[in-house]
Amino acid sequence: MLPVIMLSWVFIVKQSSSVSRYRFAIFLSFLFIVTNTISRIVLTVMAVQKNSLSPIDLGYSFFSGILYDLATLSYVLIPILLWLTLIPLRWRDNHIWKISGWIFSIVAAYALVILAVSEWVFWAEFESRFNFIAVDYLVYTNEVIGNIRESYPLLTWLSLCVVASLILVIAISRLPFLNRWGHIPRRQALLALLIVQLLVNLAITGQTKDLRENRYANELAGSGLYSLFYAFNNNELNYRHFYQTEDDSSTNTVIRQQLATPDAHFMTASGNDVSREIKHIGAERHLNVVLISVESLSADYLGKFGNKQGLTPNLDQLADTGMLFTRLYATGNRTVRGLEALSLAVPPTPGQSIVRRPNNESLFSLASVFNNKGYDSSFLYGGYGTFDNMNYFFANNGYNVKDRLELKSNQITHENIWGVADEDLYNMALRDFDETSKQGKPFFAHVMTTSNHRPYSFPENRIDLPNGTREAAVKYTDWAIGNFIKQASQRKWYKDTVFVIVADHCASSAGKTDLPVERYHIPLLVWSPAHLPAQKVDRLMSQIDIAPTLLGLLNFTYISNFMGVDVFATPQGPQRAFIATYQGLGYLTSDRLVILRPRKQPEIQALETPVAKTAKSNAELVKEAIAWYQFSSDAFSQGRMKLKH
Repeated sequence: MLPVIMLSWVFIVKQSSSVSRYRFAIFLSFLFIVTNTISRIVLTVMAVQKNSLSPIDLGYSFFSGILYDLATLSYVLIPILLWLTLIPLRWRDNHIWKISGWIFSIVAAYALVILAVSEWVFWAEFESRFNFIAVDYLVYTNEVIGNIRESYPLLTWLSLCVVASLILVIAISRLPFLNRWGHIPRRQALLALLIVQLLVNLAITGQTKDLRENRYANELAGSGLYSLFYAFNNNELNYRHFYQTEDDSSTNTVIRQQLATPDAHFMTASGNDVSREIKHIGAERHLNVVLISVESLSADYLGKFGNKQGLTPNLDQLADTGMLFTRLYATGNRTVRGLEALSLAVPPTPGQSIVRRPNNESLFSLASVFNNKGYDSSFLYGGYGTFDNMNYFFANNGYNVKDRLELKSNQITHENIWGVADEDLYNMALRDFDETSKQGKPFFAHVMTTSNHRPYSFPENRIDLPNGTREAAVKYTDWAIGNFIKQASQRKWYKDTVFVIVADHCASSAGKTDLPVERYHIPLLVWSPAHLPAQKVDRLMSQIDIAPTLLGLLNFTYISNFMGVDVFATPQGPQRAFIATYQGLGYLTSDRLVILRPRKQPEIQALETPVAKTAKSNAELVKEAIAWYQFSSDAFSQGRMKLKH
């Protein structure tokens, strides 16, 4: 529609007079290119500090970056050029016009500078251009702006941005050729923009730039504003529209074969129904269960995984006396992905997490199993549960929800924009557990922490590190867990409780490749000394396997619709894990990683340090990867994840 309108203008408008009609458009173009180039240089310096970029990578990122900047600029110029084409030239001599022009120039410069600085902050956190996370942050402005205010000297930065904007406006406005370049006939100006727009729409998408093996080079080759709008338009992906598929019959066979553990009996003989009876011999153990999902706790922060900083003495001690799972991988790089995997035990689907999607009510969940066994199930969160749709999702899938709003002011020792301190959350949990225990019911609680999140603030005098760093937040998180276990040990319900401690995702999932395996490695501890033996479990597994494994440890017999499996149900365990971004879908085995991407052939990467060789061929692994992601995506969209009443 837009090209048609623009083409009409080419034939309707007359030639301009000798006045420089498009001087402001040329000024804005130079301002846009200069600020984006400076931003790219800063991002390149930040990237080089984390990873080596070859001269070819650098050359490619700058050449491609200019093309993306020009493509983005062509969109920005559409309303500007149409306005400058329509207004009478005599307005240019009006003082109000001139003053308005200066004000608009400064505002435009300020907006571009703020955009550049925002990209630097976003890169420091996620090592990426704006993506779907940035789109989500635009929805939750209160938390995001609050986080920025608490993490950075905002007033100083905003003041510096004003100064930088003024310098840019003055410097660029003094360029002598602006008037000469601005003297372009209207017909030619609009025709040029039309041609550029057509080329951009035909030749460039958000993924066109991804030609290098180095992920950082591909990120630098883009444009922040373009990436933001591309992510906005591609926040949810239909698997069948964008990814390679297999025959449904073949896919169903693969999934049923991998879910066919000795403890499972399928309810139907074939097809896409994976409902199965999980049956155990002997009495069920109706122990209380406290599942703590810790914000951003990478495995490499724990001493048990080689860290020498002494950040996790309490977790390391629990690992000595409990079950430590050493090869667990997070399904994604955001909290909602972890919550999805822990509650539903399903692989990630492309685009948004199920937690944030429509029609996500009445799903088969971990709480639904516990509720059928007479448990009281709850989701306890230290922040406001409206963020990321958490309250709605859990409340509509079998959980009683309690968040920050449950706490009175005298029950909060410290809070920041993301939530109350972990110790305040645990105290709320203890009160809740005490009350449920008095009613004579076993309880299952999913507790989601927030303290290990920027701005990394917590109460004073808890640990020997000051506020403000990730390492300090990790150490406080560990202290809070240790303090919680200590207080819980004084309760009557303590001896009959299983504590499960796992990360929602890693502190960072960015690396040289799109899916760096080591950046998805997270810890899992299952601790109940009176009921479970201390042991190290060295089996490749995914977050989606935690729910069925936990139910297996409780010796539960139940009807399952989970796509995860009990890692103890077979001698070798599941021997696969799922790691993903919102577009890149990874299928991890002991020696290879299969990656599925939109509109591309599957990619197979050999691991640098394989644990063991997989007997299956690349073709077999690709088929399995497609089967899992195709099946899980269809299962949600077709309503097959719903509870069967």
